[in-house]
Amino acid sequence: MIKASISMAQQIAETAITFQKSRTGHAPKSATVVLSEDTLVITLHGALSQAEQALAQTREGAAQVQEFHRQLFTHAADTLREEIKNITGVAVREAIAEVEPATGIVVQAFTTGSMVQVFLLDKIVPAGTWTQDSML
Repeated sequence: MIKASISMAQQIAETAITFQKSRTGHAPKSATVVLSEDTLVITLHGALSQAEQALAQTREGAAQVQEFHRQLFTHAADTLREEIKNITGVAVREAIAEVEPATGIVVQAFTTGSMVQVFLLDKIVPAGTWTQDSML
């Protein structure tokens, strides 16, 4: 059985914010965490710096922001995956982070500064152990 003094969603949101700040130097304004059976979605609001938001206004700039965040996530996601496993008691099977600027190009972060992270867990986390969606 999985136990937590604060909700798992809150723990994961705090972990995701800390993870983003440690790898980019820019802390997101907030995080929303949603779990549905074996799918965990983390949305980081305000995840892009002002410079990244400005750069993402062009197609070429958006591609640069996408590649930058893709590489950061690819090289650092193991730490976040391990923390999610520690919190939920379930291994992360797959993880990806993507961003979509206003142009419709799928990139690592939204031009609004939000980032959506989706983790496909190894098995279903029982609904009774997960409280509600959490936003910090």
